[in-house]
Amino acid sequence: MQDPLELAARVRLVIFDVDGVLTDGSLFLGDDGQEYKAFNSRDGHGMVMLRDSGVMLAVITGRRSEVVRLRMESLGVEHVHQGCKQKLPAYESLKQQLGIDDDVVAYVGDDVVDLPVMRRAGFAVAVADAHPLVLEHAHWRTPSPGGRGAARELCELIMRAQGKLDAMMAHYL
Repeated sequence: MQDPLELAARVRLVIFDVDGVLTDGSLFLGDDGQEYKAFNSRDGHGMVMLRDSGVMLAVITGRRSEVVRLRMESLGVEHVHQGCKQKLPAYESLKQQLGIDDDVVAYVGDDVVDLPVMRRAGFAVAVADAHPLVLEHAHWRTPSPGGRGAARELCELIMRAQGKLDAMMAHYL
């Protein structure tokens, strides 16, 4: 098995699934049909630090939600693909648009719909509470479950592997 730090050192783009990765997978629906999701603020700050360290960020999600658009906009995530029942076409399009290959892409998933992309990405990451088949195909498993710090752990792992974590944390000391 490949060393996760070696794989993380090459990453130039991280693609996150949303439900079950950036959230705990719960969907809150109001009587008016409005959808609500809870995002972890530390996950968000990790994403901002990773972006500021020079790594590109994207999301590919099967659902379509205004709250996802707003949250990703607030984090400076430029590449947001929603309503992707099949995630592989969005992944291939994004790679082509950015001119990058699989080996520099990290993909974070939690369920079987993420497997086609995870099996292509150079660094496949599963959140701790992912489906067993997803865990089986991951290069690395986050210590925390989705929506509970998993994204932050990955962001810090990548920055550590790329020698950027200490410099990012120095801003706060």
